Amino acid sequence: MKLSILDQAPIAQDTTPKDALFQSVHLAQLGERLGYHRYWIAEHHDLNGLACPAPEVMLGAIGMNTERIRIGAGAVLLPHYKPFKVAEAFNLLATLYPGRIDLGIGRSPGGSAEASIALSGNFLENVRKMPEEIDELLHFLYQNFPKDHMFSKVKPTPVPDLAPVPWLLGTSDKSAVLAAKKGMHYAFGHFMSDQDAAPILTTYRNIFKEEYPDKEARIIMAVSIYCAKSTEEAEQLALESFMWGKSKKVTTALSQEEQEEFHEARQKMIIGNQAEVKEALMELQQVHMVDEFMILTNTPNYETRNKSYELLAEAIID
Repeated sequence: MKLSILDQAPIAQDTTPKDALFQSVHLAQLGERLGYHRYWIAEHHDLNGLACPAPEVMLGAIGMNTERIRIGAGAVLLPHYKPFKVAEAFNLLATLYPGRIDLGIGRSPGGSAEASIALSGNFLENVRKMPEEIDELLHFLYQNFPKDHMFSKVKPTPVPDLAPVPWLLGTSDKSAVLAAKKGMHYAFGHFMSDQDAAPILTTYRNIFKEEYPDKEARIIMAVSIYCAKSTEEAEQLALESFMWGKSKKVTTALSQEEQEEFHEARQKMIIGNQAEVKEALMELQQVHMVDEFMILTNTPNYETRNKSYELLAEAIID
């Protein structure tokens, strides 16, 4: 079982955005030391408590401060950008850090409607064009436009020896179908999906096998985990983290409404001591036949976040 890290660059209690970004570099370094397979950082725009609007910028710093761990975006929100610019940025990263760069692609706005308009105009229209934009991006990455295409002689320089590896991120049957038809690896956001993953991943595998019988379908499942020395500590950490994310308050004294919200939210969390978390992941692995989990852990302070990743690695990574 491979473990990887998903980082949303959270601004923890009594810290600044600068602190959060330097902690992201530290988290990637920690993941490398602990044996995590890859580290991805997410893209968000003007969202309270999250510090990274530009994964490609952060990956330049993170690549310089790590040596082996795969690094990537989880995800670049393609409807906001032209494929050529995305290909240029990630080709540049792949040139600097060969054989280590992943390009995760997503379709969510990553912020408010107003932020989306400020960033890219008509976001919904851009989402409608996403299948064609993915085609264009893949052609740029692999330099395989048809000879009569207007971009056939346009190169997103620098062109690396090893292209960035593209992944499509999603939470639904629609994204699974799109990933399979485009021949892309698929990262399923278990922590943010209300749908049953099993039929979605089966759909992805079946279509991929039909469309690309000579290629291997690869799946990552992204899960939210709170791991501590004891079950009680983990439960308290999850509750405090939920309240911090919701209201920027660290408390376990919840109103009835907040208790109901937490009960619903925790259905998509894995919470427990090392043995309990390992057992839960092994069960997910058996049910969904995935060999890699990408772990999201946002807590009110970086010490508890790092400790959760450390305990998880100690329990699972050989």
